[in-house]
Amino acid sequence: MKIFIQKVALLPLLAGAISACQDSGKRYVDSDETIPVTVLEPTTVEFPRSYVADIQAIQFVEIKPKVEGYVKEVLVDEGELITKGQPMFKLSSENYAEAVKEAEANYKQTQAELEMSNYEMERIERLVNKQIYSSIRLEQAKREREVARMKVEQARAQMQRAQMDLKYTTITSPFTGYVDRIPYKVGSLVSPESLLTTVSDISEIFAYYKVNESEYLRIRRAQLQGTDIRSKADVELVLADGTIYSHKGVIETVEGDFERGTGSIAFRVRFPNPEGLLKHGVTGKIRLMTKMENIYLVPQKSTFEIQDFTYVYLVDSTGTARVRSFNPIERYHNYYITEDLTPNSQIVYEGVQMIKDGLEIKTKEIPFADVRKELHMDNVE
Repeated sequence: MKIFIQKVALLPLLAGAISACQDSGKRYVDSDETIPVTVLEPTTVEFPRSYVADIQAIQFVEIKPKVEGYVKEVLVDEGELITKGQPMFKLSSENYAEAVKEAEANYKQTQAELEMSNYEMERIERLVNKQIYSSIRLEQAKREREVARMKVEQARAQMQRAQMDLKYTTITSPFTGYVDRIPYKVGSLVSPESLLTTVSDISEIFAYYKVNESEYLRIRRAQLQGTDIRSKADVELVLADGTIYSHKGVIETVEGDFERGTGSIAFRVRFPNPEGLLKHGVTGKIRLMTKMENIYLVPQKSTFEIQDFTYVYLVDSTGTARVRSFNPIERYHNYYITEDLTPNSQIVYEGVQMIKDGLEIKTKEIPFADVRKELHMDNVE
């Protein structure tokens, strides 16, 4: 709303700027000269649009150790294709092996203490039944047995943790993928914060491209009306060398929030990658067909710009040229695409530099079909 108010407020200023530009000593059309005009009609176009793509592996994971130690062995190489569960690194494990032995011994000791507590409780229970001991002593024995049982549970947890730490000294791949750079070599001291390498699954790749809010709204409104202005199953990827990737992609989803600062939102496209040509982080552009209905094609030669506004001359029934601003949605070949005009709008086709607002002119109508032929627009539906 603020933008609209600002534009409205600027219109008088822009009108003055247009008049000033028009009165700056240029020649206007004579009364006997004819000016080519054409009549705009709503039409449908389908054309490719390109977006910068952020290309990512379908899975991309940082490999970090879960325990501290020295790198003892590096079992993979950079760029190697590895399988899920394949060992990648081995860390020094002597300390962890000793911790396992100690934890296992402690666990066995607590088990033995629990067995003795069970035996002692049963003995006291028999004596209580014979009224040799009071029932208070039996309750005490039961509590001692419960303490022994909890010690067993604690010792078991410590033993399992020690065994897990020992297991963590061998680092395996979480899935099948390619190994990235390996900065730590044999002998390096690493910790859980150390990045050993990354593994990327590039059997398929995701390509993210962003659209602005107005384009998103136009797409979403079309979807809510039961149509889609873009093909979801025929998305092309233009690679960095300008070639078209051999496999087509499919638009899967859109992010949940707009990016602050840029006001854009990202769509996600999935591409197959059976040959492994694409890597995580490569560059490219998404290209997809966009269909726009009930729009107007305004020849660029019929327009002029002042202070970021785009104008065209409309000719009314009396032959008077009136300046009119419009919002170009997109450039398409030698045209601007817009939704701002109305059916049967007659515009000045050529000679806009010889006209000013309110000038009466003699016109010569050129059918829009001839305009399309002249500007090489044979593929407009």
